[in-house]
Amino acid sequence: MNLAILGTGSIAGKMADTINQMEHVTLYAVGSRTTEKAEAFAKKWNIPHYYDSYKALVQDDAIDLVYIATPHSRHYEDCMLCLHNGRNVLCEKAFTANANQAKEVLHYADKHGIFITEAIWTRFMPMRSTLDTLIASGVIGEISSLTANLGYELSHKERLQKPELAGGALLDLGVYPINFALMAFGTAICDIQSSCVKNEYGVDKTNSIILTFADGKTAILHSNAAALTDRKGIIYGTKGRIECENINNCEGIQVILNNGESVFYPAPPQISGYEYEVEASIQAIRAGKTQTYFMPHQETIRVMEIMDSLRKKWGIRYPFETDLF
Repeated sequence: MNLAILGTGSIAGKMADTINQMEHVTLYAVGSRTTEKAEAFAKKWNIPHYYDSYKALVQDDAIDLVYIATPHSRHYEDCMLCLHNGRNVLCEKAFTANANQAKEVLHYADKHGIFITEAIWTRFMPMRSTLDTLIASGVIGEISSLTANLGYELSHKERLQKPELAGGALLDLGVYPINFALMAFGTAICDIQSSCVKNEYGVDKTNSIILTFADGKTAILHSNAAALTDRKGIIYGTKGRIECENINNCEGIQVILNNGESVFYPAPPQISGYEYEVEASIQAIRAGKTQTYFMPHQETIRVMEIMDSLRKKWGIRYPFETDLF
């Protein structure tokens, strides 16, 4: 299949490097808003076709899948551009800026039979299956709670600082602890408590979230755009705990029992981790599906709705949002 990349930032480069090492997919084209950036990116990553506008890119009928690597604030617009031109889409997280945008995008894709999925890579990685198996096995007994955090020092990243770019820790980092909790405990949330600290531009710099589930489990989550954290996810049970090293790209899972016994499950070798979402997208497209098993459309909407409710409580609305609150 021919894959095209829309956008030329650092994450686009990481995807380009990944695709160039994969089988069954060809890095066919890249699109930017300037000829200079598109040409330079194409030359660096050995891409045969480049376009000086996103519109020109999506009009190329040889493209089987478009990977969207633009800022959150552009995801809705760029997804719709691809869909209106019949292009299958793999859109970087957070999928859109809010749930209303996500619903419109996914409704259009489903109605017209076009594939689209959110590139939340942790949903697609093999260690997600390992975690599911360990939880289901009952090895740590009756589970009561989990903690998860993700933080990096990102004060130099403009896209995380400015509200007009849908910035803040939540959409870029908080989406991972939220997804970790939903993957581990399901989706029956009965209460959400939270707080945040805003930066000088009015978006969240750090945030803390407590999810209470209908079965009594709790998830305590934290994201931080001002400091590097240990990035761990820990699930607690009556017989022990499960520790995930780096919830952003799990490097291994340690099961530690109360009696002192422990077992380590290493992550398998990978190119970058992005290959799994690409492979899942290719399989779904070949099967004629509009979504993947790993990240169903309803889960994307559910996560966006949770983040909308958090921002509503915090009083954070992006300038381009007119009907969120």
